[in-house]
Formats: sequence, structure tokens, C-alpha cells
Amino acid sequence: MSFRLGYREDPANPWFSWQYVRDNSDTILAALREHALLTGRAVLIAALVAVPLAVAGYWFRSLTGPILALSGVLYTVPSLALFAFIAPYFGVGATTVLIALVLYALLLIVRNALAGFHQVPPEVREAAEGMGYGRLGRLLRIELPLALPGILTGIRLATVSTVALVTVGVLVGHGGLGQLIFAGFQNNFYKAEILTGTLLCVGLALVLDLLLAGTGRLLTPWLARRGAR
Repeated sequence: MSFRLGYREDPANPWFSWQYVRDNSDTILAALREHALLTGRAVLIAALVAVPLAVAGYWFRSLTGPILALSGVLYTVPSLALFAFIAPYFGVGATTVLIALVLYALLLIVRNALAGFHQVPPEVREAAEGMGYGRLGRLLRIELPLALPGILTGIRLATVSTVALVTVGVLVGHGGLGQLIFAGFQNNFYKAEILTGTLLCVGLALVLDLLLAGTGRLLTPWLARRGAR
């Protein structure tokens, strides 16, 4: 079955309008704030869950396959179906959206964190063992710092992906900038509203990615020195 969206093809319905932005600045800022908060909370919680899972997979190789498989299955579940599974237990609201976003972010962080841990040179681990480091001490003092670039790569990918996925939360009433995009479709394909929400999503993803890239450089100064040689 096919259908067509009715929309105005006239100068009164431009793709961008400063008048719309000025008249709806409070609504736009509220949507942007919700979008940023949902993204930040989801990625933070996902990282706190995913990094220990990656450590478990790194320490116990038999767990690597099941951890990646489970996070991969969660990543492939359609958002509408995932909301349907979660909503009966947590209600229709921000908590349901947050849980879904965390589940979707796990795979990206776990996979890249595991790659980071496996890139730690064996001779470095052997040297740490020779210096008397136990498994936990070696992890905290040696392996985790060296795996940090991989972990941060996963967090950056998860952040950009989450910014896009937050918009789907409009299905349960908490989609951040997705509220603007959806409302634009409902409002006889109001182009200015749709494009404003879209541009802000892209801008938010770029800003967060740049902030994380800068944080990564601060946390891994040895990489910059190595590249300068």
C-alpha cells in the first residue's frame, strides 16, 4: 500500500525560517535540552555497563562470543518492538527511551573496548607481570590506559548513533528534537520545523563528537607525541 504526504509547495512554507525559530525558541531549546540529556545519560550508563563487560570478555575468552552475540541481538531489535517490550514494565516515558538507548549503545562500546584491550602488546603485559602486578592492578595501571583509545572510539560512535536514535523516542512522547520533526510532518509537512529539528540533531552530534575527540586527546597525550615524531 502506498500513500502520499500532502504538503504546501509555496513560498509560505520555506525549508528554513528565522521567524519560526524566533517564535518557537522556548520549544526548540527545551527539545534540544531533552535530546542532549537523554544522549548523555544513555551513553554514560552504557559505558558503565559495557566496559566491565568488555573486561570480562577480555579476561575470560569463553565469554567474548556470548557478550558480543547478546549485545548484537539487542542492537538489531527494531525500536518499536523494543519500546513495546519495555513500556509495560516502566511505563510510557523518558525511562523507557533511556533503557532502549542504553541497550542500543552497548554493542558499539563493547566491541571497540574489546578491540582496545586486545591491542595491548603482549610484551607489555608480560613486563607488568614481571613487575609483580596482579590481574586487577595490571588492568587499572597498564591495560586500561592503553585500551583507552579503543574505548573512546566506541563511546564516540555510540554518542553519534544515540543522537540519531533519540528521535525515535517520539513514539513514546520523549524524542527530544524528534518532537519537532514529527510535529512538522503532522503540521501539513511544515518544512521549517522539520529542517530545524534535523539541523540541530546533526549539529549536536558534531559538537558532542568534537568534545569527546578533545577529551580523548587530553587523556591520551602519548598518542599525540607519537604522531608528532
